[in-house]
Amino acid sequence: MPVNVEAPQLGESINEATVSNWVKKEGDVVQEDELIAELETEKINLEVTAPAAGVLKTIKTPEGETVQPGDIMAEIEEGAAAPAPQAEEAAPKVDASAPAAEVGINLDDYAPAVRRLLTENNLNPADIKGTGLGGKLTKEDIENHLAAPTAAPAPKQTEPAATAPQVEKPVGPRHEERVKMTTLRKTIARRLKESQNQAAMLTTFNEVDLHKVIALRKDYKEAFKEKYGVGLGFMSFFTKAVVKALKEVPALNAQIDGEEIIYKHYYDIGIAVSAPRGLVVPVIRDADTLSFAGIEGAISEYAQKAKNNKLMPAD
Repeated sequence: MPVNVEAPQLGESINEATVSNWVKKEGDVVQEDELIAELETEKINLEVTAPAAGVLKTIKTPEGETVQPGDIMAEIEEGAAAPAPQAEEAAPKVDASAPAAEVGINLDDYAPAVRRLLTENNLNPADIKGTGLGGKLTKEDIENHLAAPTAAPAPKQTEPAATAPQVEKPVGPRHEERVKMTTLRKTIARRLKESQNQAAMLTTFNEVDLHKVIALRKDYKEAFKEKYGVGLGFMSFFTKAVVKALKEVPALNAQIDGEEIIYKHYYDIGIAVSAPRGLVVPVIRDADTLSFAGIEGAISEYAQKAKNNKLMPAD
């Protein structure tokens, strides 16, 4: 039975992607969640994995062609794979009591989505029953394992590594307030938009004295790095200042939707980071709930992802 391989969601403001590489060719045997193709967008690269195990029957979008979310890129003939390996060969033999990182399991044997979940949660594949073809682990197997009440918690590190700071997870409320515009405000909005479309736009600059910020960073940057495992840059100061300004002037954090103004009571701040193909702007969500260390950790994490072309649409 053929199963369609659809182009994934590409993220906000990204409408199409280019098929940069077919990792698998027509006639190749594929496992569920195995990497089969790579997409390139104007912002990030994406991996396309097999939705089912079988044989890659037909490639409908060759390399170099563009696709949109939901487009059918290929067909997989489900269940047409080679004979399943013996159960004892389905997974590497490892010490079931040790995490994957400690026993040297070759994670290249697993699909990208599976590798990512194993690494992020410090899991040992031998602890999880695989339900895929030939007993292979699938993404759903790991998600079910993590959701089960009996799932073993990931070991806690006694000391955070300096090269991998723990990034704070935003927990702030995310709600919006809708206010209907008056006739006058609707007219102002329409005129401003017409002006933006027809006239040259100018930018003004205001200078700010940062001597105290520079001195503060100089005095504490070594202790900050030693305590949190991440450098103290200027971007965390700038982010804190932007959040404060948005709270004091809510209209700056609003948008127009039809005849209503949406005031956003959360603070998502875009931070430009360098990638091999140029600058990209991932978003630090709920920045108002993060400490200086949390902001710097998030920036560091995004910079590393960008360097390795690992930014995801959600970023």
